[in-house]
Amino acid sequence: MTAGWSFVVADALEKVLPEAEPRALDPRLGPTTFAGETVAFQVALRPPATRSLNPIGRLLAEVDVDGPATAEVFRVELVPVSLPAFPIHDGGYLRDAPGLYPDLLRPLPPGDAFVPLLAGWSSVWVEVTPHADADRDVAVTVALRSEATGELLFEHTQAVEVVPERLPELGILHTEWLHADALADHYGVDVFSPEHWRILEAFLAETRGIGMNTVLTPVWTPPLDTAVGHYRTPVQLVDIDERDGRYTFGFERLERWLAMCRRVGIRHLELPPLFTQWGAASAPAFQVSSGGVLRRRFGWDTAADAPEYRAFLEQLVPALRRFLDRAWGLDRVFFHVSDEPTGDNRAAYGRAREVVADLLDGCTVIDALSDVELVRSGLVDHPVVASDAVHAFADAGFPPPWVYYCVAQQDAVSNRFIAQPTARTRAIGAQLFAGGHPGFLHWGYTFYYDQHSRNLVDPFADTSAGGAYPGGDPFLVYPGADGRPWRSIRFRAIADAMNDHRLLTLAADRLGRDAVFAALQAEGDWSLDHWPRDPEAILRVRRALLDALALVPVSA
Repeated sequence: MTAGWSFVVADALEKVLPEAEPRALDPRLGPTTFAGETVAFQVALRPPATRSLNPIGRLLAEVDVDGPATAEVFRVELVPVSLPAFPIHDGGYLRDAPGLYPDLLRPLPPGDAFVPLLAGWSSVWVEVTPHADADRDVAVTVALRSEATGELLFEHTQAVEVVPERLPELGILHTEWLHADALADHYGVDVFSPEHWRILEAFLAETRGIGMNTVLTPVWTPPLDTAVGHYRTPVQLVDIDERDGRYTFGFERLERWLAMCRRVGIRHLELPPLFTQWGAASAPAFQVSSGGVLRRRFGWDTAADAPEYRAFLEQLVPALRRFLDRAWGLDRVFFHVSDEPTGDNRAAYGRAREVVADLLDGCTVIDALSDVELVRSGLVDHPVVASDAVHAFADAGFPPPWVYYCVAQQDAVSNRFIAQPTARTRAIGAQLFAGGHPGFLHWGYTFYYDQHSRNLVDPFADTSAGGAYPGGDPFLVYPGADGRPWRSIRFRAIADAMNDHRLLTLAADRLGRDAVFAALQAEGDWSLDHWPRDPEAILRVRRALLDALALVPVSA
């Protein structure tokens, strides 16, 4: 080690803050991975004190893999967080002051040098993926060198334990809202142009890394997170032509979307709400061609129960159902009435539901909400419940529902804000398993707008939607160069959470659920309103289950 430099090898649960020496990786707890599963570790570094960059220069990060695996290297970059937490919040944050926080994983291709953070700690992130047929452990050597002199500043060989089998597919439904309009707007490409399709597929393919198996499909432009009277860039997959009050529908673009979903492994579709958010007061906007002219039809100025909207739905919904049943399978499609209804707009939601109830007969309808009375009254059959409201549904005797969290779930529960510890984010996988929840939803995979989508923001400079939401809530990946998604630390945390769920499922199948719950409970409470303050608790559960599985023949 070169004089004056400091280095620490850390696991992926550590967020390396500039002002604090990070917790070192415990080799007894990993890294461990299954064949085909990605695992990460990092090398934290702090340069010697200096008055300028000249004595330090740029660094090269080199990685070499001994064994059946590949490795990628990233530079963990600090991003601005104007709102790390609301002024009233719990104690589960790394810091609560606006500032720079580690989050962005900027790819470091071979030969690319970087300037280390001179004023404190930063890190180089390494992701290791054993081959799908890997049957032995691997060793990953990381070397940091001076670009100018070639001097070796640090070298470390990290053992990675590989379980020689594949984890089962994620046993729950998982959707993160892909905002197709935000990608077109950020990259400045025409909607559904060849370039837009290329970008969409790149971002959708990346979701497989987090176990996403369900995608929000913009058959019409989703009426979500939009200011009243305002309209987002239209991203409508269905062509609609109107003549004398009769509508015809073209599904060629939707067919292309389905083919894209099949290529990347998506199994379920989530259609946009049929009514506006937060009250179901109005109809969404549709793009309709009439007399060869494409215009907006319906929208904020159309009441949810307007006869003309009902007449339109009487033609659209049956045609859409027939197409999806033939081309995809209606049993793998979820419809929405309106997002996040509350007790205050129960009557409006009920009226909207009545408008489409007969049209959606036999379909699965899900909606995000927190008011147990909406379910008790029979208005919502398949609720997606905020994580901090699930206990009310359990107390009322309802079976475990789908779970979601967003900006409002900030006390006691897991979330993915940048200023929160990674363990708080990753805990959701074990929590969903422990609670028996069948699905998980998050609203922000690629939301690159400010609050209510009034303006586009630069997500590299604004992680808080114009200061409205805690940093990181609006998106999980950054819009990288050449239309490619760049991951975040939180992306890896969600990926690891879903892999935890897969491991717990595998262990329950082979060891029995009692054994799995004993391993979880040995490390504390895994209900939705508890998460492990000790990040290594998650790794200890994993270690205990891997040791137990090693004693059980695969055929048992």
